[in-house]
Amino acid sequence: MKQKSFVMLKPDAVLRRLAGRIINKFEERGLKIIAAKMLIIQRDLAEQHYGEHSEKPFFKDLVDYITSGPVLALVIEGEECVSLIRKMVGSTNPKESEPGTIRGDYAIDTGRNVIHASDSLKSAKREISLFFSDPEICSYILPDEELIYEEP
Repeated sequence: MKQKSFVMLKPDAVLRRLAGRIINKFEERGLKIIAAKMLIIQRDLAEQHYGEHSEKPFFKDLVDYITSGPVLALVIEGEECVSLIRKMVGSTNPKESEPGTIRGDYAIDTGRNVIHASDSLKSAKREISLFFSDPEICSYILPDEELIYEEP
């Protein structure tokens, strides 16, 4: 089943010039970027985005960090892509991430772990709607999609 997922390259990824390498990993895997937006997140949006963590001791630091510099927000589409992207991203704690995952290759510290990815289809829908309006999401077919996916 084709899904859409939300991915955000955090300030450390943008400022370390890792965006192209990370996007390339998704594209090489056959996933499709259907929306992209660079922005500096305002505090109220960051608090909404990380709302499920509002009672946790690290919430303020999380919001402070994500609003500290530019991020690249993405909507990525593909078959069962929410779980696939989570596997590609790796563990929240980069020290526990396998080499070859995005965090395993590029992150060292949990507080600067390079990337956020939706953890469920429900979260993906909510997060996409926080950052993108419907007209900002492009629908298109890649010329090699029939090589990537089996016919149903």
